[in-house]
Amino acid sequence: MTIGRKAPAFRLQDDTGAWVDSASLKGKRVVLFFYPKDMTSGCTVEACEFRDLMPRFTASNAVIYGVSPDPVASHQKFRAKERLPYGLLSDPTHALCEAYGVWVEKCLYGRKYMGVHRSTFVVGVDGTLEMAWRGVKPEGHAAEVNAWLRGEAAPVPATTASAKKPAAKKQGAAKTSVAKKQGAAKKPAAKKSAAKKK
Repeated sequence: MTIGRKAPAFRLQDDTGAWVDSASLKGKRVVLFFYPKDMTSGCTVEACEFRDLMPRFTASNAVIYGVSPDPVASHQKFRAKERLPYGLLSDPTHALCEAYGVWVEKCLYGRKYMGVHRSTFVVGVDGTLEMAWRGVKPEGHAAEVNAWLRGEAAPVPATTASAKKPAAKKQGAAKTSVAKKQGAAKKPAAKKSAAKKK
């Protein structure tokens, strides 16, 4: 898949069982986010973040579809449970996943298997690929995509606790150093006092 080239055509069922044809989406900006599996933790986080930012995507004249190999029935449950305001496309033969290059070999606890490499693509109104994100992390990704659509800088992740630890250690080291210096400064004075008594 190359930016500026024609995006793969498709005809897949959504979570309601209706058929969605890529040709019918022409004239709209389409965000396709490919995810591994319904109801899993990471996929739920990603799907819900797209849900929460839906008004912003609508304002950017973009429609959203989640895509995974899960069957229609699974998509129905997932969408209802998380109250997702956009459709989920079922790709049971992973034909669309393969067309986008996201159907890859994975390894879990030494076991190799085929699955979806979490990725997102933006298809322009003329049906060409505008943008691609591959191997994304669920947290914060929807905001990143929305920022790109709006021509804004991607949000900066919040500072983590682990990032603060080095500073804390540095402060501790500084305190220890000061304490040592103060202790060293007091010792000569103590010796001098003892000498006077003699």
